[in-house]
Amino acid sequence: MAINKDDFQEAIVKIGRVTKVVKGGRRFRFTALVVVGDKKGTIGFGTGKAKEVPDAIKKALDDAFKSLVNVSIKGTTIAHDIEHKYNASKILLKPASEGTGLIAGGAARPVLELSGVKDIIAKSLGSNNPNNLVQATVEALARIKG
Repeated sequence: MAINKDDFQEAIVKIGRVTKVVKGGRRFRFTALVVVGDKKGTIGFGTGKAKEVPDAIKKALDDAFKSLVNVSIKGTTIAHDIEHKYNASKILLKPASEGTGLIAGGAARPVLELSGVKDIIAKSLGSNNPNNLVQATVEALARIKG
């Protein structure tokens, strides 16, 4: 399956600054967490680390396209409730009637936006660590039976 990267939109979820203290002072590096999706049911996320922010984002994008998964969307929402846990992060996704909109917070929001789901209620239970929450949300969406 050939993917056209032009069809995908990207969202930067988090940029972190990592400091390594060495004898001469501090060395800074940057981490990036990026989500990509085509708003038609395909979603992926990736992380990258580099000395400069744009390089970290580029690495994260390359990583995101390697982990694409398909989401079964029923109309503008999902088919059924699902709860999924990844490490200490837990996400609860509930289908909503048309016109409800996307009710989600934190790192789960860009994942749901880019997957193409328009009406959903999401609640983050447990840890709100962006890395774990994005992974939990993507895995939950991938587990939905159409």
